[in-house]
Amino acid sequence: MALSFSTTLRNSRADAITTAIGGSALLRIYSGTAPANVGTALSSNTQLAELTCNATFAPSASGGVLTLNSITQDSSADATGTATFFRILTSGGTAVMQGTVGTTGSDLNLNTTAISSGAAVSVTSFVITEGNA
Repeated sequence: MALSFSTTLRNSRADAITTAIGGSALLRIYSGTAPANVGTALSSNTQLAELTCNATFAPSASGGVLTLNSITQDSSADATGTATFFRILTSGGTAVMQGTVGTTGSDLNLNTTAISSGAAVSVTSFVITEGNA
């Protein structure tokens, strides 16, 4: 039998993400092989873009789902490359979350993973769903 958590607990876990990240977080998109986890240093990765999250990261979770507020686009990407993973950092630069980037089935889905230096990069929505319903 799989673990099953109440909606209240799933909401609390999702809201803890908002608390840990705080306001005006940074969403950085990278190329290369993702480090083993968010606490592992980057190694030969290229930062392709940096977007700024809303001053209020997300409203309270509902149904175990955390839907981020608007994310300001990067109007001019830093480098050219293929996006493979992202990190979300506090406004002070501490990495809190890391995930995959793709066009479907990834933690962060973009319309294309091919990012060109100087091009705009935007995220239209970002949702985190707590599992084990």
